[in-house]
Amino acid sequence: METEFNCHFCDVCDGYGCVGQMPGMGGPNASRNFILNCAAWKSVGKGPFEPGEIEVRLAPMTGAVENVGYFDEKQFYFDLVASCVESGVKITIGDGTPDFKLFWGIEAVEFYQKKNPSLKAGVFIKPYPDEKIFERYEKALNIMEFGGIDIDSYNIITMRNLVHLEKKSASDLIALKKFLSSKGIPFAVKGVFNSEDIEVMEEVKPDIVCISNHGGRVDVRQGSTAEFLKENYRRLKNCCGRLWVDGGIRTMEDVRTASTFGADGVMMGRPFATALCQKKSFSEVLK
Repeated sequence: METEFNCHFCDVCDGYGCVGQMPGMGGPNASRNFILNCAAWKSVGKGPFEPGEIEVRLAPMTGAVENVGYFDEKQFYFDLVASCVESGVKITIGDGTPDFKLFWGIEAVEFYQKKNPSLKAGVFIKPYPDEKIFERYEKALNIMEFGGIDIDSYNIITMRNLVHLEKKSASDLIALKKFLSSKGIPFAVKGVFNSEDIEVMEEVKPDIVCISNHGGRVDVRQGSTAEFLKENYRRLKNCCGRLWVDGGIRTMEDVRTASTFGADGVMMGRPFATALCQKKSFSEVLK
């Protein structure tokens, strides 16, 4: 599906090639935070920790046809999961609208579980009313490595007026954490990007906190995830089991930089989607 709004497969993915293109791979406000995310990993310096082992995993991605330009939405999830399995990249799936975007992601993981019964995936759900979140968690239990929620995604411009998403309170998140804990599944919160979010995390104490501005695609305050990690890693590491970050990470040097600020893991979306479309191994992304 070739349109001006699809990924242009720029030589350098830094936010300038798709400015403002939503649907597409750009972001709001002339892709302001997308550009800042990419640039900051080069300028943020090094943190107090020695670079160490750090987990790299696929970020949750949906909307393959309208955003990336992939030829088929369902096949996108199967091909993403296959490439992750082949390259040893940890898997995370997300949801979207219509609902089949989540269900096809689950189906793809279940398909490859038949060959590898130990295969699991992280599952991030958008902040729907609680009843719908619980329903989606139940649907995904058999594949779930951890269950999470994208707390910032009620600010995604492309989903406005399509579904009901809401800002979640600490008590809402604690209820989700208790539900997953009762199933023996860790709880993750993605989309932490302001001081209020940190205060909520200090109350909720999730197993995993992911600093994120949704790849610069949510309409939030100006800034980069690298700078936010640098400024707040001490507080966040005190209130979670693992600290992750995503947004603008393009090279293994960026990954190492994140680890020097205490990140235990990073998630990458656009680089893996681009590699898939160009029929490249995900291992090439990790060089």
